[in-house]
Amino acid sequence: MAETTNPTLKAAAYTAGGTERERLDLPGELFDGTVNLPVMHQAVKAYMGNQRLGLAYTKTRGLVTGGNQKPWKQKGTGRARQGSRRAPHFVGGGTVFGPTGRKYNQTVPRQIRALARKSALNARAREDALIVIDNFNYDKPSTKQMVSLLGAVGVTDKKVLILTDGVKPNVFLSGRNLQRTYVMPYADVSTYHVLWSDVVLIESNALGYTLETVEEKPRTARPKSETKSRGAAKAEAKAERGAERKSAARKTSHKAVAKSAKPKAKAKTAKKPAAKKSGKKKGK
Repeated sequence: MAETTNPTLKAAAYTAGGTERERLDLPGELFDGTVNLPVMHQAVKAYMGNQRLGLAYTKTRGLVTGGNQKPWKQKGTGRARQGSRRAPHFVGGGTVFGPTGRKYNQTVPRQIRALARKSALNARAREDALIVIDNFNYDKPSTKQMVSLLGAVGVTDKKVLILTDGVKPNVFLSGRNLQRTYVMPYADVSTYHVLWSDVVLIESNALGYTLETVEEKPRTARPKSETKSRGAAKAEAKAERGAERKSAARKTSHKAVAKSAKPKAKAKTAKKPAAKKSGKKKGK
């Protein structure tokens, strides 16, 4: 069912360098709060179906090579009559009712596609997961600059969709090497891409805004969070287990050396009086 909300939606705004700006009112024509789940489901299902190639193909008995000669004569052998080695019940024979290739393409009307994309963007705006960037003016591709922007916005660990105003190769190349970041023009975005992402970054010109330039503020280094990531916790636990094993191995080795040294000392002390006795016997 479609859900609608009347109040205007707002979104956080940042510069391309990561400086925070005042929150903006999103345009009411597009962001009216409408979220139509059935339409979004239809659009996503059609998009995923159109990505399929449908290349699964099997051969029937008429397409398998060979089988023109009768395996054995019709009568006199005591066996069941057969006409071809390529019958489905023979090894190497044809397949019955197997896939022969098909198309999974689905066509969705243009107005339904537009409504689905509008619903997806409204869903992200209602979740406060839509951020406006004033302008992406990259003189050259810079992954470092893109990572710095994502860190300033606070979406480093999330799936981010960046929508630019038209085709911008430098911005695309800056985010191409980031695993959870996808850059594409705003005009080419689909419902699937918006719902795939956790956060959507939209260039202001794509929404019809012309924001004034703001002086970039120097970024201060953020203090490291006390909560450790899952990978760091695993690494520390592994290192602790390794240290415990090494200490246990050292203790066992020291005990083994001590045990082996004690019998030798006892043997030496036992041999000395025996040598004295033998010396006395020789003197006598």
